[in-house]
Amino acid sequence: QLACPLDLGCHSVSNRQNMSGLLEYFLEKKVSIVTNDGRHMIGNLRGFDQAVNVILDECFQRTYSKDSGVEEVVMGLYIIRGDNIAVIGEHDDAIDSQLDKSQIRIDGIKPISH
Repeated sequence: QLACPLDLGCHSVSNRQNMSGLLEYFLEKKVSIVTNDGRHMIGNLRGFDQAVNVILDECFQRTYSKDSGVEEVVMGLYIIRGDNIAVIGEHDDAIDSQLDKSQIRIDGIKPISH
């Protein structure tokens, strides 16, 4: 069971249309999104549509490595297709600021295989 409020990868396409109503909770909040291809995006949710395509502002991508700390790449205004979202949840800046990301050494997030 995921602790995250929305696990879009576990729902059928017909249920995906109902997910857009749940996204209203995250509007104008900072969210963390893991995509089906293993990318980790963080940004302010500015909008979405009935296909759960989302618009993130002040977005950045985190990349993970066993050899170096977490790297962040600024993406700016960014759109993510709804069918590529695996998990979305609210990002907690207070907890995130306590992490020493230069010391985190992990393999990158693996893509989802169906």
